[in-house]
Amino acid sequence: MKHEIFETNIGLLIIFTMIAISIGGLVEITPLFYINDTVEDVRRADGTQAVRPYTPLEQRGRDIYTREGCYNCHSQMIRPFRDEALRYGHYSLAAESQYDHPFQWGSKRTGPDLARVGGKYSDTWHVKHLVRPKSVVPESIMPNYPWLLENDLDYSDIQARMEALKKVGVPYSLTQEEYDSNVKQFGKAVADKLDITRADENLVSEAQDNNRDGIPSRITEMDALVAYLQMLGTLIDFKAHDEHEFIKAR
Repeated sequence: MKHEIFETNIGLLIIFTMIAISIGGLVEITPLFYINDTVEDVRRADGTQAVRPYTPLEQRGRDIYTREGCYNCHSQMIRPFRDEALRYGHYSLAAESQYDHPFQWGSKRTGPDLARVGGKYSDTWHVKHLVRPKSVVPESIMPNYPWLLENDLDYSDIQARMEALKKVGVPYSLTQEEYDSNVKQFGKAVADKLDITRADENLVSEAQDNNRDGIPSRITEMDALVAYLQMLGTLIDFKAHDEHEFIKAR
């Protein structure tokens, strides 16, 4: 059959295009009916879930990360290839993005991937880097973000933000039953931070305890953004897991 037949007959082209799309869709969708889950069940030694939702301060930091468009130049998804693992670390798991709305996988890297940036640099380094990137990375083309250190963090609506995320499946708690469930799933220390009724208190406490921006008298947007960056990739201890454990979920 000559290709010209399809090029000159729009009806036939549409029919065969739909057939091709249907076959491709079935190839992608059908395997999902034969697996139990697409998210890895990663647990700590005590049996609690390793991956948790963001704390109120981290969530506000993530909001600022999104607001400033950081995802345009930085991805948060390490592909399962040798060169990526050598540079960034263990490839990303689906479990690590299960509470992201929206996810930050990205498709372009002007800057390095940030999936495992947590703990790689000090808080002071992050502050200097965000205020003036060239001060720590001379060849950087990243713009300056000095206002993060100047702006006080607005967390007046943090409870409303957490309630909105709860509606799309993030296990923040409002009731005693939900809190008890989080204690069982994540442990009491984490469950306390996921309590919406104590969101303001938890945010202030975390910011003051860590003082990531170096300004103890204020809670700035820098506090929140650095808190978010410093937790990325730190929830799972890959050394405590067998590599084959994760391959089964791929």
